[in-house]
Amino acid sequence: MADAVRQVEGEVRELIRRSGLDPARHPVEIDRLVREAVNDYDERSMRTGMPALGDLDNAAKAILDTVAGYGPLQRYFDDPKVEEIWVNSPDRVFIARGGQAELTTTILTSDEVRDLVERMLRSSGRRVDLSSPFVDATLPDGSRLHVVIPDITRDHWHVNIRKFVVRADRLDDLVRLGTLTPAAATFLDAAVVSGLNILVAGGTQAGKTTLLGCLAAAIPPRERVVTCEEVFELKIPLRDVAGMQCRQPSLEGTGAVPLRRLVTEALRMRPSRIIVGEVRQAESLDLLIALNSGLPGMCTLHANSAREAITKMCTLPLLAGENVSPRFVVPTVASSVDLVVHIAMEADGTRRVREIVAVPGRVEGDVVEVADLFTTKGGVLRRADGFPPHVDRFERAGFRVTSLLAQEA
Repeated sequence: MADAVRQVEGEVRELIRRSGLDPARHPVEIDRLVREAVNDYDERSMRTGMPALGDLDNAAKAILDTVAGYGPLQRYFDDPKVEEIWVNSPDRVFIARGGQAELTTTILTSDEVRDLVERMLRSSGRRVDLSSPFVDATLPDGSRLHVVIPDITRDHWHVNIRKFVVRADRLDDLVRLGTLTPAAATFLDAAVVSGLNILVAGGTQAGKTTLLGCLAAAIPPRERVVTCEEVFELKIPLRDVAGMQCRQPSLEGTGAVPLRRLVTEALRMRPSRIIVGEVRQAESLDLLIALNSGLPGMCTLHANSAREAITKMCTLPLLAGENVSPRFVVPTVASSVDLVVHIAMEADGTRRVREIVAVPGRVEGDVVEVADLFTTKGGVLRRADGFPPHVDRFERAGFRVTSLLAQEA
């Protein structure tokens, strides 16, 4: 059967070459071509005694995965329960289901790994080679690809694919999934509508980008949103959204567009809101300056708690240059960030918001003061005793803060 499948696969590749079809752009035509080739081979094998294909549907699926999909990895792309795929070496292919890692039985060759990466990068226009041993890219289905090659790695190509598995588009979806309580979701919805600046903090795979997208979905529909990301991940269901992503340098080492440049350019695009996918370095300074000027915005940040996120926002801008001092940054953070939402992955793989903290705008001894709005008690997110800043903004948007925070969690 394997020999028969390989023979039909070769015939299909030749048919695709002659027809000029692009598997990424013409999936229906490619599917029809594969099935016609499988049926034709099956008829010929019965007449001539050639090796049989066996189950025609399985054979067609295997060939389609190879010529139009991602070969042995395609079944993990097709499985909605698989959240992430990574390759440590050709014989060490892992997946994550429900936040739990599993070593699969899939075994590749080094050439197959390279071919798969090349196929994944084809639509992005990005590259990975000795001069550029790292690459971040978005696959056509929205999944995020990250590749590192030797000699940065020891022996093998390391490939990570974070699938675009959307289980939540809005805050109500997060309530249904148990990530948020109804009271916290209602408050956050009102905070977004009122134009508060929100920082989403958490660890890797905690669900920061999903939460950011759900918060962004609460932005009033008449506002214009400009997003800045390393690679496109956010899917914001609004009518007026302008998205930008960074660009790698060319072979000559020129033409790179860093995240900091995108934040600067976003301010020239008439934004009502600015959203930065994740701040890691000096772009945090440009974002703070934008937020401090009265432009509402949101971003994500790697941190293990809300307070740690505030501390990190006070230190990252210092990377922008020696002339940037804590004397400027700390009060700017206090006056620019209004809320911090900390989300984390639990031991069982579920994602939950652990705390929502307000930043009243006060600084005491170079430390930004915070007030707990919601904290986790007994494994449940419950109302604390703090109050958010900018009550006037809530009132202008038609909300009463005391009523919002008086709701039962």
